[in-house]
Amino acid sequence: MEYNESEFLIETIVPKNELIISRTDLKGVITYVNDTFAQISGYEEEELIGNPHNIVRHPDMPKKIFRQMWEKLQNKQKWEGVIKNLRKDHGFYWVHAIISGVYKDNHLVEYKSIRTPITYETKLKYQKLYDQYRNIDKENIRRVVYS
Repeated sequence: MEYNESEFLIETIVPKNELIISRTDLKGVITYVNDTFAQISGYEEEELIGNPHNIVRHPDMPKKIFRQMWEKLQNKQKWEGVIKNLRKDHGFYWVHAIISGVYKDNHLVEYKSIRTPITYETKLKYQKLYDQYRNIDKENIRRVVYS
């Protein structure tokens, strides 16, 4: 799917004191969202349930971040970090996320994610960091392709 770069310029601010909550099955398919997640993402609850959680993955997010996240989760650890998400209307929103496994009788049954707002300064810091990560990824691809 092709996007116009200007579509990605409209930010939705996550209100203070709001929690965005979701749960997924072990393959990352959404099984639950709270109303705040639906409102902030611009989707209806029915549009989110049954879809992969990466429906809200913003193209600015470096793959490295998600590799780190899955590595932690597979080692039964929680992952915590800053994420820029994509809205249905191609706008975006930033959150601090805590993602962890849910265990029953010592067996992993699902993942839960709780997200909260972040400050403007934190957004700037992470946008710069993620831009650097993506540039490193592009350089590595160029080296492999042109070597």
